[in-house]
Amino acid sequence: MTDFFEFEADFVDSLRCIPMQVRCKLDTCGIKLKLSDWNQMTTQERQALVELPCTTDTEIQLYRQYIQELILQLTGIPVGKLPVERHPAWLDSDSIPTTVQEKAQEIGVVITQQKWASLRPLQRFALIKLSRPGHENKNFNKAIAEFHLL
Repeated sequence: MTDFFEFEADFVDSLRCIPMQVRCKLDTCGIKLKLSDWNQMTTQERQALVELPCTTDTEIQLYRQYIQELILQLTGIPVGKLPVERHPAWLDSDSIPTTVQEKAQEIGVVITQQKWASLRPLQRFALIKLSRPGHENKNFNKAIAEFHLL
């Protein structure tokens, strides 16, 4: 999976920020990666995190192990860990998270259950991340437009 969103266009060529697809993989394998750690990686190491699969239990374990070893090698400090959700909201096409509904309503958009279900899991992941309280959220509107939810 090497899908980049249009709203990420300003940084994907250089991979100076962590793209959504990598952020999704990090959540999937329970790793909290700081931007400062990301920025210590070479372009090849960042690209590997984009390209490495992280779907099956084995792939998830290998992805986690790769990042843990890489960050320890780069920083000398173990990488942060996150709890892994058993049933992540982005895989649930039946239920729209409240944060997404509220953020959409702030900009006058109603996301129907049918529209939510038509999104790919990575699109749902992006909307969930971009609607979190305390998050900058500057790309939420761009994502809503890109995903044809207006």
